[in-house]
Amino acid sequence: MSQPETSQQQEPQKVSFYEKRKTIYAKGVRGVFDNWRIALVVFTQVLFYVTPWLQWNDRQAFLLHLVERKFYIFGLVFWPQDVIYLSALLIVSAYGLFLVTAIAGRLFCGYACPQTVYTQMFMWIENWVEGPRNDRIKLDKGPLDARKFRIKATKHLLWGILALWTGFTLVCYFTPVTELMESVRTNNLSGWETFWIFFYGGFTYLMAGFMREQVCKHMCPYARFQSVMFDPDTLIITYDPERGEPRGTRKKGVDIKTAGLGDCIDCGLCVQVCPTGIDIRNGLQYECIGCAACIDVCDQVMDKMSYPRGLVRYSTESAMAKHLTRQEILAHVVRPRILLYTAILVLITGITVWSLATRIPLKVDIIRDRSTLAREADDGRIENIYMLQIMNTEEQSHRYKITVDGLPDVEIDGANEVEVPPATLQSFNTVVRVPPEAGKKGANQIHFTIEAQDNPDIKVREKASFLLP
Repeated sequence: MSQPETSQQQEPQKVSFYEKRKTIYAKGVRGVFDNWRIALVVFTQVLFYVTPWLQWNDRQAFLLHLVERKFYIFGLVFWPQDVIYLSALLIVSAYGLFLVTAIAGRLFCGYACPQTVYTQMFMWIENWVEGPRNDRIKLDKGPLDARKFRIKATKHLLWGILALWTGFTLVCYFTPVTELMESVRTNNLSGWETFWIFFYGGFTYLMAGFMREQVCKHMCPYARFQSVMFDPDTLIITYDPERGEPRGTRKKGVDIKTAGLGDCIDCGLCVQVCPTGIDIRNGLQYECIGCAACIDVCDQVMDKMSYPRGLVRYSTESAMAKHLTRQEILAHVVRPRILLYTAILVLITGITVWSLATRIPLKVDIIRDRSTLAREADDGRIENIYMLQIMNTEEQSHRYKITVDGLPDVEIDGANEVEVPPATLQSFNTVVRVPPEAGKKGANQIHFTIEAQDNPDIKVREKASFLLP
């Protein structure tokens, strides 16, 4: 039996897997968490923009000098051989981020992430030039007249100045700021300096001015693996559905029990202030950067309605499910994951600090001349030639005395003292002599001792091999 034919064939429907981006006009809000965010923005940016101008021992206090291959960090000088300290810094930073995330979610994202910080700064300029949220929406919907062009041009000019100054400041960490300023004044910037100023400035302008929440939602890997570091006792921004639902509008003074409503008046302000445009009432979402703007605005609404604060608040999944008190929430902070992160963080930090505090500001490399393995001197002694590389990592000159031991009657032929300027690597050749019968044929182990004459604690002992024919 044949199937009945349909009288009308259905047309195929087009399904888009990519949602068109909707411009987010975040509404400004003031409150406790906004004040903390402002304080962190000011602190991090004063630190970033001012640090290159600080001086220490007649040089830039913080300078990662790539040309000289030296990192100056106040009183410390690091060389390529000190890369272990960079590794320790990265490990400490990673575990610090893991610890903060496990305790209180995405605090770093909401308050100290460069993307968040610069987006906030660009939004301040935008609000100052274009006005509050409703004015910005009206301006964008209006035609491009002289007024709109002037306002937009002013905003982008200020954005560009801030972005270029940010790029310039970044390069100041790698090129001495006085040299860079002189190069700018004389229009003599190198190709790499020019590239990085405009590259970093351009991406600051692009990401903080245009992409904004798109970076957090689609480009940042941290947003994707944050759930691995969360657990039911992690503090996150939560909406209390038991208290807020059913939501609905009402006039102030209405008895919500009689009206069958919860505390949420469905004003939508929590969505309007969100920089990523999410609705916190839909539960935890990976787009949430933990800025707590929704808490500030919701508390203000609760105050106006004479309701208790905390409809949107920092809490945990366990606290919401078990109705834990604030003291009980804090008691759950100390748990195995937190103890493990803290122990690793303290251990690595302690080892790094101890290593920095006890490190000897002297590094020595000894290389035997392979072109002349061994030679006989006029007096019958056997000579080996070595190249000594002495690195003075302190910012004061030292005179070093060089001695050698390990074979009978071994001695250095010629001068055994060398003056090394501050933070300098000095290389020179030295000749070591021994009697022919001093050791066995082939390689014999000897030791060089390099000691600062003005400080006996600065001493390095290195081994080398002496060849006898």
